Amino acid sequence: MARKRRKVGPIVGWILLVVLIFVTGYFVRFYLEIGRLARRNPSTTALIEMRRLERGDKGARAPLPNHWHPLSQISPNLQHAVVVAEDARFYQHRGFDWNAILEAAGRDWEAKSFEYGGSTITQQLAKNLYLSPDKNFFRKVKEALITSALETRLSKRRILEVYLNVVEWGDQIYGAEAASRDYFGKPAAALTPEEAAFLAAILPAPRYYHRHRTTPYIRKRSEVILREMKRRYPESGPERENGFEETSQSERRS
Repeated sequence: MARKRRKVGPIVGWILLVVLIFVTGYFVRFYLEIGRLARRNPSTTALIEMRRLERGDKGARAPLPNHWHPLSQISPNLQHAVVVAEDARFYQHRGFDWNAILEAAGRDWEAKSFEYGGSTITQQLAKNLYLSPDKNFFRKVKEALITSALETRLSKRRILEVYLNVVEWGDQIYGAEAASRDYFGKPAAALTPEEAAFLAAILPAPRYYHRHRTTPYIRKRSEVILREMKRRYPESGPERENGFEETSQSERRS
């Protein structure tokens, strides 16, 4: 028995070493790639490519629609609404809202699935940019590594800017500018609080609500978001909510 344990020990050690090397390599790869994202806008995303394949499109990769706008050209109303609706503690956490994650984990345990995410805006961006929609343990590990890299290399402002420019808001509608023009016929800079609350309300299922825009649920959800926007942002911008310094970890070290 002791001899068996002596044989198994080195094997387990080698397996753990291989796993550690893989995880480290994966993190370093995205750490470097996301560093470039601080200066360059993405040309496409994993989600856009998946939608292209679903439609049966062939040929070259589908480029991101040419509606990229810096955060300064996206209405603060929409910035506020998305943070309120999708990630209330966005400016306080470092990529992971542990309260929301624990609540989601409890629901997952009861459902015996990975159905509930508790995802922050940063986690959603990681999935949107780089990952498949599969829900399993290994994808969760990848998501965590990419999320950590995003929070390390990018400022909160840049994370929100990229998110608002690539997030899906309907069938083949990506980003705030395209959504604002499709739903309201105006640029994203001109969105009212009510319009912004509506766009934030449909984010969990944008393709469905693009076809069903006036459901009782969306009306109620929009009202809840609007009330919370007025409570949290009566006059100040989102970038320094509760005094949070909106910088990345790498910026703080420099």
